[in-house]
Amino acid sequence: MKNKDTQDLLDLASELRWEVGENFHDTLVEGIYTDAAQIAQKTEIKIGEPNPYSFERKLDRVLTSKKYGFPIMILILSIILWLTIQGANYPSGLLASFFLEFLHPILKTGAFQLGLPWWLDGFLIDGVYLALGWVISVMLPPMAIFFPMFTLLEDFGYLPRVAFNLDSLFKKSGAHGKQALTMSMGWGCNAAGVVATRIIDSPRERLIAIITNNFSLCNGRWPTQILIATIFIGALVPDGFSSIVASIAVIGIALLGVGFTFLSSWILSKTLLKGEVSTFALELPPYRPPNLWTTLYTSLIDRTLIVLWRAMVFAGPAGAIIWLISNIYVSDLSLANITIDWIDDFGLFFGLNGVILLAYVVAIPANEIVIPTILMLTVARLNLMGAGDGVMFELESTTETATLLHAGGWTLLTGINLMFFSLLHNPCSTTIYTIYQETKSWKWTTFASIMPVILGFLVTFLVTQIWQLFH
Repeated sequence: MKNKDTQDLLDLASELRWEVGENFHDTLVEGIYTDAAQIAQKTEIKIGEPNPYSFERKLDRVLTSKKYGFPIMILILSIILWLTIQGANYPSGLLASFFLEFLHPILKTGAFQLGLPWWLDGFLIDGVYLALGWVISVMLPPMAIFFPMFTLLEDFGYLPRVAFNLDSLFKKSGAHGKQALTMSMGWGCNAAGVVATRIIDSPRERLIAIITNNFSLCNGRWPTQILIATIFIGALVPDGFSSIVASIAVIGIALLGVGFTFLSSWILSKTLLKGEVSTFALELPPYRPPNLWTTLYTSLIDRTLIVLWRAMVFAGPAGAIIWLISNIYVSDLSLANITIDWIDDFGLFFGLNGVILLAYVVAIPANEIVIPTILMLTVARLNLMGAGDGVMFELESTTETATLLHAGGWTLLTGINLMFFSLLHNPCSTTIYTIYQETKSWKWTTFASIMPVILGFLVTFLVTQIWQLFH
């Protein structure tokens, strides 16, 4: 009898739940805040007494307004990204010089003096070590700049205002307003963005945030975007405007990623992850000066170093694989060249090429090694092994890189599609591992890894077809 009474009670609750309508939670929260506002209006304030919240209210009228909120938000994001890119150039160059130009020859000399076989020397130093060196030099400086600035905005109280501004858009797409924060974190690192989804209470909406976080352009993909935009987009205008046009193109790709976040969230909420959007009752915290030491510890220890360590764990084996496929030969052809020949037509069908596809397969562990891998495979493709010798490298100038890519058959279409594919491709292995750690589901981990690739091929196919109509 007790089981029957319990089931009847649950059935009645379910029936009444749908009778109150879909907006019951919103109406309830709105009513609570309306009553609170009426009570606040009755509070007596002495004439001449300064209101301690007047400055914050004036600032909120600007930062959360429909007219200025979004432009200011985009401006702040652009400034942070610009400072990250510009500020990381010099330390990245120093680290690259140390690991690749200074320490690498010393290790090679030491291996020769120890009498190590060439294959062991190459496997360990030209493979594993160089991949680790690339990941540290490319990944560490941007994260060490981006995460502290991001944490400063968080401590200051601005990020909740970002969530407030984007809440209506995420609600319309069937997602949670707090996804704005996890999406922003993904611009620094997608793995960190996935971990940040813990702030979302609803399992359904948290899963949507996890799956779509890959559309945030992480710092490992910025070097690819900047280089390709400079070579192919910036070259379309006079030299004086090339850097500006290239920067606009990269920011456009980042904003396109935001668009795909909304679109994919909406599709998921209407299909695989149906459900009611949970109420997001956000109480905007007061503005406060950030605690510098807490900010540095949180951003550098809890975020930067942990994410960097995960990337290094996966980058080492990737470097070994890249060296092996470039130095194992079958009938005078390396495994890399054999694979490129096999998939080249498939890549050209999507406006890419076999070099790009192979680079993205072997560079799954770390997006930071995509460009060095592409250059190495292009050299191998052109039979210029004296320049690369099956080793990842980077040319000293953008002009030299452009010359090599053009010699490899790259066109403006190739560059544009690579920018799209860099945005829309599978997550790196660090992010894939983090997705599994957060979901404990191979099904959703596999889906989150494959869905962006399908979108990437679909977009590049459409761009290629449209391109061919006009050329």
